[in-house]
Amino acid sequence: MDKRSLKRYTKLLHQKRAEFEESYRDKLSRSGDDSGHEARDPADEASMNYTKEFWYSLSDNDRLILQRVDMALQRVEEGTFGLCIHCEKKIQKKRLDAVPWARHCLECQDLQDRGLL
Repeated sequence: MDKRSLKRYTKLLHQKRAEFEESYRDKLSRSGDDSGHEARDPADEASMNYTKEFWYSLSDNDRLILQRVDMALQRVEEGTFGLCIHCEKKIQKKRLDAVPWARHCLECQDLQDRGLL
């Protein structure tokens, strides 16, 4: 994949991840979450609570998409982004345009959908 396309897809993936984080912050601010107890180490407690609440706030589908976004970003770093994780063929550009976190080419996705992969 050329550098320009890779940069564009990486930007799309980061934007999608930011959307999930923004949605979480909105939910948290609306809930007025305040536990009322003091933490032993406020920084560690805050980090742990943020992560826990973030995952709890996501629906199963959101959680799955976020995991796939993170996996796609990992593949960018590894240099394997844009290749099917099953057959290692290139994933079609139109597919990546629609779903930048796609893991499979169309043929392998069909097999996955039918439970054959």
